[in-house]
Amino acid sequence: MPHVEITIGGRQFEVACQEGEEHYLHSAAAMLNTEAAHLSEQIGRMPEARMLLMAGLMLADKTAGLEEKVRVSDNKTAELQARIDALEGRPAPAPERVEVPVVPSEVTDTLAELAARAEALADSVETKTA
Repeated sequence: MPHVEITIGGRQFEVACQEGEEHYLHSAAAMLNTEAAHLSEQIGRMPEARMLLMAGLMLADKTAGLEEKVRVSDNKTAELQARIDALEGRPAPAPERVEVPVVPSEVTDTLAELAARAEALADSVETKTA
């Protein structure tokens, strides 16, 4: 079992940990040391046990706040997932029928006749100008 030396509040401690957990121990010690440094700045020198207790309580308070945020986020995620599931569970909407108006054949015949007259008129104008 490896032994790791950590510094908290300017004091050295030797702590044992599981193999491969050294990084996590150093990370946790750094967080505890940060809180101890804040305490030392605010209060000054204090007994080791009190400093560790207060730093631990400050970290516990931060952890409790983060756990509350995680709980709220989990609840919101669950609500949103329930809404997604409800929407996905709905049957598909019925297809909407779209009717396209049909142009009567008399209109297309009249338009064709008008086009033919316009072309004839254009040809006539072209012939007279040439």
